[in-house]
Amino acid sequence: MKEPALRIVVAVKYVPDATGDRRFAHDLTTDRDGADGLLSELDEYAVEQALQIAEDAGDAEVTVVTVGPEDARDAIRKALSMGADKGVHVEDDGIHGSDAMGTSLILAKAIERTGYDLIVTGMASTDGTMGVLPAMLAERLGLPQVTYLSAIDVADGKVTGRRDGDAASEELEATLPALVSVTDRSGEARYPSFKGIMAAKKKPVTSLDLDDLGIQADEVGLDGAWTEVEDAAPRPARARGTIVTDEGEGAGQLAEFLAGQKFI
Repeated sequence: MKEPALRIVVAVKYVPDATGDRRFAHDLTTDRDGADGLLSELDEYAVEQALQIAEDAGDAEVTVVTVGPEDARDAIRKALSMGADKGVHVEDDGIHGSDAMGTSLILAKAIERTGYDLIVTGMASTDGTMGVLPAMLAERLGLPQVTYLSAIDVADGKVTGRRDGDAASEELEATLPALVSVTDRSGEARYPSFKGIMAAKKKPVTSLDLDDLGIQADEVGLDGAWTEVEDAAPRPARARGTIVTDEGEGAGQLAEFLAGQKFI
């Protein structure tokens, strides 16, 4: 089978729903069994930009790669229903508790096996929100990185993009192969159509484990983590607010309260 002219890989993450009640498990890792999960919203922007690049290129293929438990396959299916061509799911009990260092190693090995010309990621995950994984992944693969892009274009063997700051914008460029991360300013992600949802059921998803990637169990997971959560406590319940009843003196009471809080 002929290789596409442009191989795009999107790294995505299956995360707990931010609108739900999120907790730590007994080992101080995120309790993923006790919360509904979904494709990270920030990664949806990465999928969208990858699909737009592929559509513009014509002869291109989009592969979605994720690392996580069995339910993480739902994140792949969402991306496939948006229009991605195939998925790669790395699942292994030894992955549990991996930090950004371990996750970047797993992703790097999986993406090397898949093959790529361009790697696209979101700016951060909506659970950890560290934002360091794109740089770590680019370092492991020896790739130039062009991060936090609000606009992106691929042509003539190069990727160009715009990074918007508070006071100015930068125009950046890198030669392929390269890694880019995109922000939530890059454009709204498309909604999967019914046709896309049905088509996603027939698209291939490759399953890999640590042995397939040549990774030792002690390199990842809790034992191989470079960072550790030492302690955690539930957030205290929100205290009942102060109610000012206006019986002719409400303005004075409000001013007194604001002054007592040093707001005025």
